[in-house]
Amino acid sequence: MIDREQLQAVQEPLKERYREDPGAALVTLRARGTLGEGITCSVATGRGLAEAGLHPATGGDGVSLCSGDMLLEALAACAGVTMRAVATSLGLAVDAGVVCAEGELDFRGTLAVGKEAPVGFRSIRLSFELETTASDDDLDTLLRLTERYCVVYQTIADPRSAAFTTSVGRTPRSTIGRF
Repeated sequence: MIDREQLQAVQEPLKERYREDPGAALVTLRARGTLGEGITCSVATGRGLAEAGLHPATGGDGVSLCSGDMLLEALAACAGVTMRAVATSLGLAVDAGVVCAEGELDFRGTLAVGKEAPVGFRSIRLSFELETTASDDDLDTLLRLTERYCVVYQTIADPRSAAFTTSVGRTPRSTIGRF
């Protein structure tokens, strides 16, 4: 397990570099999916291919991953890593814990059954069950900073504009949208 001093030793040179050269902090992360058989799309992960498909509530067979589940999994993972980093930086002992991300979808929106039904999650909740001796004030600080620095949470909570580009043959078309 990494301790506070080790984390600071790793992060401080990065922080100093980013202070001196803010452009060095800009990193483009990429994910690439390949359209598969039937209604699937395979995405390369750090551990192999993940094949996403329709959720059973939209006609999927349950064999392929649901991208909505993958979003919640990314949120839980990011929040957990962020919490561990913040706890380490603050010197708070968190012996164990569980991060739970859950959200409601009204699949009528996705299936174009009801115009009043939104496409996407109605709400997403993130909760933590922690084994710690930290004080209530320290836990409040830990949760506040975890929320502030969790990349996936901040992206969902305050979406930015995204560009969608489609190339058909040699004619690229772009659409600007918001997540």
